[in-house]
Amino acid sequence: MDFYERVRLVCLEIPYGRAASYGQIALLCGKPNNSRQVGYALRTGKAGEGIPAHRIVNARGILSGANAFAAPDLQKRLLEGEGVEVELTDKGWKVDLRKYGFKPSAEDAERFYRMFQE
Repeated sequence: MDFYERVRLVCLEIPYGRAASYGQIALLCGKPNNSRQVGYALRTGKAGEGIPAHRIVNARGILSGANAFAAPDLQKRLLEGEGVEVELTDKGWKVDLRKYGFKPSAEDAERFYRMFQE
């Protein structure tokens, strides 16, 4: 299974009302140093259609920004529509990953690992 299909499968597991970081997705895909490639996969559509890309933020919880979405505040509005609080900081709009972060279990990580080995 290629990396982009892995990204797709992991991203589809991010629950409604939660956010994950690019690095977290890369780690769950078995490629912990490939967070930029996760962003590339989402930006170019290589991960496929129907990905909840609005739930993906950087490691500090900062939203991707206007260039990644059709409207400048679309990611923010989509997250807020799911009940995720987004606050403005000097670095940009931010999600509190301690409160709203995707927290997969060890069993989830093992399930991904087994799935990717098939």
